Amino acid sequence: MAAPGRVVLLACGCFNPITNMHLRLFELARDHLEKTGLYKVIEGIISPAHDKYGKKGLVPSTDRIAMAQLALSTSDWVRVDSWESEQKGWLETAVVARHLKRQVQNKHGSVMDSETDGPSRKRRKTQHNVNNIDKNAGSSTAVASGDVQLKLLCGADLLESFAVPNLWRDEHIKELVSDFGLVVISRAGSNPEKFIYESDVLSKYKNNIHLVTEWIQNEISATKIRRSLKRKESVRYLVPDPVINYINEHQLYQPETETS
Repeated sequence: MAAPGRVVLLACGCFNPITNMHLRLFELARDHLEKTGLYKVIEGIISPAHDKYGKKGLVPSTDRIAMAQLALSTSDWVRVDSWESEQKGWLETAVVARHLKRQVQNKHGSVMDSETDGPSRKRRKTQHNVNNIDKNAGSSTAVASGDVQLKLLCGADLLESFAVPNLWRDEHIKELVSDFGLVVISRAGSNPEKFIYESDVLSKYKNNIHLVTEWIQNEISATKIRRSLKRKESVRYLVPDPVINYINEHQLYQPETETS
């Protein structure tokens, strides 16, 4: 019987600020994938957006990264990656996914590397894998079957944003669903199955889209958290305590600074 395929989950977004719901997405996705018996989730990555994303009320990435690190201080498998926020400008999700795919392939190598050839052989083969990915920009045919897969973790709202005119490049949508794959956590009132059915591209690659239903409904959103903070309302148990302490200490999302 073949060993489960290794998966790294990637969540992109503003994380302005990070909330308990962001953290729950990873737990839900891991449970769903591993219960199929086909996957072993070995890592989760949070990649906060660049400051030049341009969203109203976006605090500096240094603060958003710091808050995410505090929120993940008790996690032994999810981490923050700052590469996206450190670039010269905002990057499209597909570009970030390509970079992090190279990173995780370089970090984790392949099952064959670790089981058969020893450390020196592993380094050589891992570099070969990285070179292949560089040339093929995420093509699933470029990676050996034992290599780590990077899947984009998102909510149903991101999936539905694919239909917004001029928001996504068509080739990037195809690349994300065909070469990477999606793990979509549904929110109350969303109908991702219908949206996939109505999209030719998503329907074609529907087997690479994992739909996860959150039966314990949780409508926490960063927008609502910022609104509560602006109104001096408590957000305890919605946001990790260390993040709340950071927000208070640095006076983030104050009425005089928050504009959304």
